[in-house]
Order: sequence, then structure tokens, then C-alpha cells
Amino acid sequence: MSLLEIDNASRYFDGLAAVADVSLAVEKGELIGLIGPNGAGKTTLFNLISGFTPPSAGAIRFAGRTITGRKPHAIARLGMARTFQNLRIFPNMSVFDNASVGATGIVGQPAWNAVFGTRHRAERISERSWAALERTGLAAVAGELAANLSYGKRKYLEIARALAMEPDLLVLDEPAAGLNDSETAELAAFIRDLNATGMTIMLVEHDMTLVMGICRRIVVLASGRKIADGTPDAVRQDPTVLEAYLGTGDDDDYS
Repeated sequence: MSLLEIDNASRYFDGLAAVADVSLAVEKGELIGLIGPNGAGKTTLFNLISGFTPPSAGAIRFAGRTITGRKPHAIARLGMARTFQNLRIFPNMSVFDNASVGATGIVGQPAWNAVFGTRHRAERISERSWAALERTGLAAVAGELAANLSYGKRKYLEIARALAMEPDLLVLDEPAAGLNDSETAELAAFIRDLNATGMTIMLVEHDMTLVMGICRRIVVLASGRKIADGTPDAVRQDPTVLEAYLGTGDDDDYS
């Protein structure tokens, strides 16, 4: 059984298909890149699988359960965490508190807490938050306001909040956007290391060097439809992909 299964998912806005009959299976431990030109439906597909937008048609299953139409928090509790292209950190909260937001939403409120208090829950939230900050290299600035972080560090804070949820599937929406070349190279190594621990990762990214360098499998969307699915080398040589981007002369148009 695949970790994530998308069966003929579609999403229409005012009669126009942002995503049209897309089917995709993601196996545990994979690192998959999702690419395509602006307006191809990449972020819309991410919104469908994470519950931020309900599909107009089709079915989506995660960890063996149908999640079609479920709310984002319900899907997150099943083990899926995501980041956003536009950062959604809380600038006037500390770095630690930002990370703890992810852990707080996932750590349950057992019935026995009504009798024995919430100390155990608070400890679990703290442990998850510290682990995520250590993993992203932000533990040393845990007490700083998020607003004081550089843009690159804020990107890692967004990821830390997702990691504090201890997800089975991490969905990254343009994690390298706005980073310089050295920061992008560091991020690529970080994502590769995360995946090496067994974490399943899906990412949308405009930086083709990053995508082609770290992803073992690439899915290409165009006009809301899946036109290719394979290894980086196979995608580079796929006639349908070449035809879709014929005459652009710019690798960025793949993203």
C-alpha cells in the first residue's frame, strides 16, 4: 500500500480546471519533485492533498485512509505536514514558540489529563519542538523573536514547525524561493539528509538544479494535467515534456 494515493483528482475554479484527473502514488521513503510552469496546478495539488482545498472530483488516500474533503488539522494528525511558499511564521513569537505550534496541534489531549493535569503533554510538546530546532540548526536562537531571523533562517523555521509534528510525509512548497546559491546548496543537503533518515518528502520547487540534484523521481504538470513521471534523466528526455516546453530555452520554465 502506498503512503499517498491520488486517484483522478480534479479541482475546478469557475469552470476552469486547475488540476485535471491527476493520479499519483507516493511510496514510503521517496523524495519526489513536482514541477511545471506557473499555473500548472502544482500548489493546487498540494492544497488538495493537505486539505486546504477540497477536490471537485477524485479520491485521495493517505496512510490507508480516505482523506478526500478532510480538514487540514485532521490530515495533519494522520502524519502529513506541509510548508508554504509564502512564509507563515509568527514574527512576534519566539523561535521556540513558533516550532511548538506544530507540536501543539499534533500532541493529543488524553482523557486522563483531566485528572492528572497537562504536564506530560507539555513535556511532549517541548521535546518535539527542541528536536525540530536541533534538526534545523535553530536551537541556539530558540529564545529569539522570529522577526529577528534572516530570511533564510525563517525558511528553516517554517520547516522546523512542520518537523515538530513528526510527520510521515513532509510536503515542501518552494523551500528554496528567495535563497541565494549557497543557501540553496545547504538546503538541498538538508533535504537529502532528511530523506536519508526515511522521511518521505514531496516538494514543489523552481530551482531545477536543486530538483534534479536531489529528487529520485519527478512528476511534471502542465495545464493541470500530469504529463510525465519518472527519474530526472527520463524526464529530461521525455518527448512530451520537451514538446510542452519547446522553444522556451529556459530550464526555469520547468518549474
